[in-house]
Amino acid sequence: MKADTDRHTAHKAALAPLRAALYDFTPNEARSALGALFAPDAPVRLAHPLGEMEGPEALYETAYARLATAWPDLERRDYIVMAGATEQGADWVGCGGYYTGTFVAPWLDIPPTGHQVAMRFHEFFRFEDGRVTEMQALWDIPEVMMQARAWPMAPSLGREWHVPGPATQDGLVPGPHDAVTSAASCRHVVDMLDAMKRHPGEGGPEVMEMERFWHAKMSWYGPSGIGTGRGIAGFRNWHQIPFLRGMPDRGRYVDEIVYHFFGDGDYVAVTGWPNMIQTVTDDGWMGIAPSGKRITMRSLDFWRIENGLIRENWVLVDLLDAYRQLGVDVFARLREFNKARSMAPIPFPVGEP
Repeated sequence: MKADTDRHTAHKAALAPLRAALYDFTPNEARSALGALFAPDAPVRLAHPLGEMEGPEALYETAYARLATAWPDLERRDYIVMAGATEQGADWVGCGGYYTGTFVAPWLDIPPTGHQVAMRFHEFFRFEDGRVTEMQALWDIPEVMMQARAWPMAPSLGREWHVPGPATQDGLVPGPHDAVTSAASCRHVVDMLDAMKRHPGEGGPEVMEMERFWHAKMSWYGPSGIGTGRGIAGFRNWHQIPFLRGMPDRGRYVDEIVYHFFGDGDYVAVTGWPNMIQTVTDDGWMGIAPSGKRITMRSLDFWRIENGLIRENWVLVDLLDAYRQLGVDVFARLREFNKARSMAPIPFPVGEP
């Protein structure tokens, strides 16, 4: 492969020391790896309520240091690491996986459990001249609330479980970068999304031509608060139909947002901050009464193509930020919901004789 196309492999290699430092987490190693990789003024955009900041030190203090205080044996596990260029010419690396550890001290007002917990992440890193110059990341914080039996909002329609990595176990995509396959994978996903936007404005479900794009045994791994749907029927029943009933103007404001698609072999990712705009009307959504308010959404997604069809789709949406825009303070309700529970730290290691 030519060097200019294989820079994506180099970017994945540049990210490897940070991934390793977060796998064997220690404060000094994590802070050092972040400082070596990130530009000092890199914008960092995290899920609500972690927010936006600048530079690796702010990222460490806001996110990792506080999480490691609550989960002292913090460990990162990646099952997708892919890279590519967007149509706009930016180079990104996308990582999907989960953080895990023993939950022994409160985190974001979520009460500790004394047990192992896991939290999915989708993290996207934009590279320039070998360094990260932007990070966009969603951590599935509602997933932690659910494992702590502290989720204060409506139950999910889909299946809540420990979402798996790729069935083919090839999500840590090796080099060299295959530009031809990557472009074809991106085209398939973009065409699928264009077809999906035709419903309901241009007709019933048939106008989406879902069988042309999706495998019959597809899995749609949605964020906690929505859950997983199996097959086209599962995707429609547990996510799409309720979503469109509550926000039927989905897809009408594409001129106000920018998608960033990139591919790596059979894998495709999309980022944007935000990359959706719609209005909560009609039936409402996720148990929230319709307000007539237009909101934005941040979604970081991965797709895996198998024999020309989408077999798996990992989706994280910043649901807590969507609730915030609709005037619902999930964290205030969390505190009310759990006010009779102890927030005292639990000695670690837990129950050691």
